[in-house]
Amino acid sequence: MTAPTATGDGVGFRSARGPILIALMLTTGLIAIDSTVVATAVPSIVADIGGFTSFPWLFTSYLLAQAVTVPVYAKLADMVGRKPIMFVGIGLFLLGSILCGAAWSMPALIVSRLVQGLGAGAVQPMAMTIAGDIYTVVERAKAQGYLASVWAISAVVGPTLGGAFSSVGLWRGIFFINVPLCLLAMWMLGRSFHEKLDRVRHRIDYLGSTLLTVGLSLLMLGVLEGGQGWAWASVPGIGTFALGGLLLVAFAVVEHRASEPVLPGWVFSRRLVLTTALIAFGVGAILLGLTSYVPTFLQGVLGTTPIVAGLALATLTLGWPLAASQSGRVYLRIGFRAAVLIGVVVVIAGTALLAGVVANGASVPLVATACFVIGLGLGLVATPSLVAAQSSVEWRERGVVTGTNMFARSIGSALGVAVYGAVSNHIYSAVGNHGPTAIGAASTAVFTAVAVTAVLTAVAVLAMPATRYRAPTTALAADAQPATRAEDTSADDARG
Repeated sequence: MTAPTATGDGVGFRSARGPILIALMLTTGLIAIDSTVVATAVPSIVADIGGFTSFPWLFTSYLLAQAVTVPVYAKLADMVGRKPIMFVGIGLFLLGSILCGAAWSMPALIVSRLVQGLGAGAVQPMAMTIAGDIYTVVERAKAQGYLASVWAISAVVGPTLGGAFSSVGLWRGIFFINVPLCLLAMWMLGRSFHEKLDRVRHRIDYLGSTLLTVGLSLLMLGVLEGGQGWAWASVPGIGTFALGGLLLVAFAVVEHRASEPVLPGWVFSRRLVLTTALIAFGVGAILLGLTSYVPTFLQGVLGTTPIVAGLALATLTLGWPLAASQSGRVYLRIGFRAAVLIGVVVVIAGTALLAGVVANGASVPLVATACFVIGLGLGLVATPSLVAAQSSVEWRERGVVTGTNMFARSIGSALGVAVYGAVSNHIYSAVGNHGPTAIGAASTAVFTAVAVTAVLTAVAVLAMPATRYRAPTTALAADAQPATRAEDTSADDARG
């Protein structure tokens, strides 16, 4: 059991927990910026160290390493505490940044990005979990709004920073700038965030962790490279999925016998945890579909500059934190499921609007407006569903629950990109005229598919159990303050 030493006096930078919040925002910002900063620096990187045909792996290696390690870090955080795992994550991200800055070839840079991804896999879920530990259910929405705002800022800062460093021939600076920021975040967390842990001897599930990580890596690799790096029906395409599936079957057998499984079976048996993970899966797919194809449509069909396209897309990440920060007022009044349902209806309306305007003569303001509406809806979907899942468990399970949610979003992103890519390529090839007309038709098909994804996500929301909330009196961890738990109103599903 643990209890944060800083207790409730509001959410903000000047509160007792303010330094912790700043440190969480800083570490989240590092991850968010590094997800986008490389994109605008690719031309300079290739011109310096070569490897044009391999540069997509700069993104693939980072995404793979980040996604597949989340469940392992989450379980370890429930065993040894959040702080050590966060420090490991920041340390790996720091090491990866230094290696990236010193890379002498594209293969070396790809491996260095993989190390960065290993760190990012710990940092993002730990930031969310720590916020869930130190803030009450009332406060968590506002705290998650602060963290979500980091992504909004990074959506603009990342590409701009990458372009600025590249324009003066200093692309290595986009990685070296992480060094002082990582050290600052570690110092702030070390100074402000303290945990009280019971000394319990744990048995780490090394075999299960290895099988899960390798198996998921192969499946993610198959999804990311299928139809691009190799044909779906090729030997690598089929073999990657087959071997990954076999390793996950072996993982399930090992976990059934493990005393402390890395991914406990109750994750799949508790309706609240399972449905919120499915909702996160949908959120990831919708988010990546928009961020991947909105700029392509604006530049390829409407002829906008990359900066204008980026600003139009940024309205998505502006609407998200605005809604997330205010979602607490909604779910405290009407419950978690009702709040998420309102959010997913807004997302459906926004995606339908986007698909409609793209198919019938879109303009930049209309696209930006649709993205803003979708962002508002996603803020009302992602934050209340995550808070509901976190609040349904005690401290010793919250890391796994948060990690499962983040992992589901990553898998949704990867699978969404693969599916939307297949849709886009099919329509693009069918049109034949590989110009604005083909790009417009492909974009319309993709945004229609995103709208369908939003409808399917609504099905998961409807399956989410109704929960009620009883106000706590202090901001301790949920196991120290049972009143912070979200409780299912149905007697047969009290654990969510």
